[in-house]
Amino acid sequence: MAQEFTLPEVGEGVESGTVVALLVAEGDRIEIDQPVLELETDKAVVEVPSTVSGVVSKVHVGANDDVKVGQTILSVEEGEGAEASDDEDADEARAEDADGAEGAEVDEAEAEAGDEAEAGDDDEVEGSEAPSAERDEKRAAPPRKPERDEARDVGAGVARESRSLIPAAPSVRRMAREEGVDIADVPGSGLLGRISADDVKRFAAGEGAPEAERPAAAPAAPKLPDFAAWGETERKPLSGIGKAMARSMGTAWTTVPMVTHFDKADSTDFEALRQRHKGAAEAAGAKLTPTAMLIKVVAGALRKFPEFNASIDVERQEAVYKRYVNIGVAVDTDHGLLVPVIKDADRKSIIELARELGELAERARDRKLGQDDMTGGNFSVSNLGGIGGTGFTPIVNPPDVAILGVSRGTLEPVWDDERETFVPRMMLPLSLTYDHRLIDGASAARFLRWVCRAVEEPFLLALEG
Repeated sequence: MAQEFTLPEVGEGVESGTVVALLVAEGDRIEIDQPVLELETDKAVVEVPSTVSGVVSKVHVGANDDVKVGQTILSVEEGEGAEASDDEDADEARAEDADGAEGAEVDEAEAEAGDEAEAGDDDEVEGSEAPSAERDEKRAAPPRKPERDEARDVGAGVARESRSLIPAAPSVRRMAREEGVDIADVPGSGLLGRISADDVKRFAAGEGAPEAERPAAAPAAPKLPDFAAWGETERKPLSGIGKAMARSMGTAWTTVPMVTHFDKADSTDFEALRQRHKGAAEAAGAKLTPTAMLIKVVAGALRKFPEFNASIDVERQEAVYKRYVNIGVAVDTDHGLLVPVIKDADRKSIIELARELGELAERARDRKLGQDDMTGGNFSVSNLGGIGGTGFTPIVNPPDVAILGVSRGTLEPVWDDERETFVPRMMLPLSLTYDHRLIDGASAARFLRWVCRAVEEPFLLALEG
C-alpha cells in the first residue's frame, strides 16, 4: 500500500525551508528515523528523518526546491512487495486493496499530517507545490461539528500552500479544527493579521473581527524596473537564512518604534584585564574575547534593569518579564548572519561563556546549529569591532526589546583631572537600540551608562551583582 512522507515540523516557528540535498532516491528502501533530506531552514541546515518505512516509489522534490511543512516529499510503498511496483497487475491489485482501506485510515492520517503542519509564527512562507486534485479528493476535511455549514468545511480541503501562510499558533490552529472552521478564513486582529483564539471563537460564532481591531494591510513592495535595460544583470535566489532575514527585519522595522542611544566606554583597563587572563582561559580550552567578557557585563545589566529582559504581549497589553537571562550573539558566516543563544548567561563564568561562545560560533559557520541553539534569546549583542566602523544602529529583533551594538575601539585623548593633562585611552563605542513602547530614553541612558561603568570598572559586576 502506498503512503506519503510529508515534511514534518522541524522546529517551533519553522514553516518552510530549502532542500539542500536529497539523501535517498527512487527505488531505495528507507526505515523510520532514517535521514532522507537535508533542509535549510531560517536558522540552520538540519537532517529530516523519515516517519515511514518502505521503498521510495516517487520523489516529489529536488535540490534547491522550497518546501513547506505538510508538503509531500516522498511516496513510499509498504511491504516486501513494494519492489514489484513496475508490474502493472500488481499495482492494480494494490490500488484496489488500498482503496478499501483508504477511507478508514485517511481521517487519522490527515489529523496527524495537520498537526505536523501547524507551525505557529508570524513568518510568511513562499513557494510550494500544491497537492494534486486526486490527493485533495482523497483527503478528508478537518474534524468538524455536524451543525457547521457544509460550505465552511469545503475550505479545509484547499491546498496546504495557503495554510502555511496563516499567522497563528499551533494551539489556535487546533482550536479552529475542533470548532470546524477553516483557519484560512478567519480574519486576524493581531499584528500583521495574527489570528488569536478569540478571533477563532468570534468566527465560529458567525461574527467578524471588529473594524477597529483589523490591522491595516502591509504596504505592497514597489515594482522593480527592468535593470537589464541598462546593462547585464544576474539573479540569485536568496538562501533560507537570507529569506528569514528579509522577513524578520522587515517585520521588525515596520512594527517596532526603535530609538538608538550611543555612549562610549573607556576600555583601557578592560583590555588589559583580558590580556592578563587570556592565557588562563586558553588553558581551560576557551578563547577570551572582548565579546565573551561583554556578555557577562550585559547579563549583569539585564538583572539590574529587568525591563530590558522583557517582551511586549500586544494582544493582552502586558509586559512579560523573564526571570532567566539568555543572550543572543550575532555571528558572521559565509551563509549570512546567525544569532545563536547562550542560555543562563548570568549564571556562567566568563571562561564558561568564552568556551560556549566559541563552540556556538564554530557550529554556526559549519551550519551545524540546532533549533534549540537559535531560540529562547531575550537580548542580543552584535560586535562589529573586528571589522571596523565608528558606530551603527542595530535593529531590535522582536520579541526582544533591545540590542547592543559594539564598534571598534580607538585610542583617543581623554582629560585626566589628577594629571591635569590629556592621556591616551582606548574608547569603545556602544550603541543601544530599544523598543520605545516599553523603554524610554532615560532608562536606555541609565542601562548603557551602567554597561560602560562595568567595562571601565570590572569590580562593579561583583559589587552590584
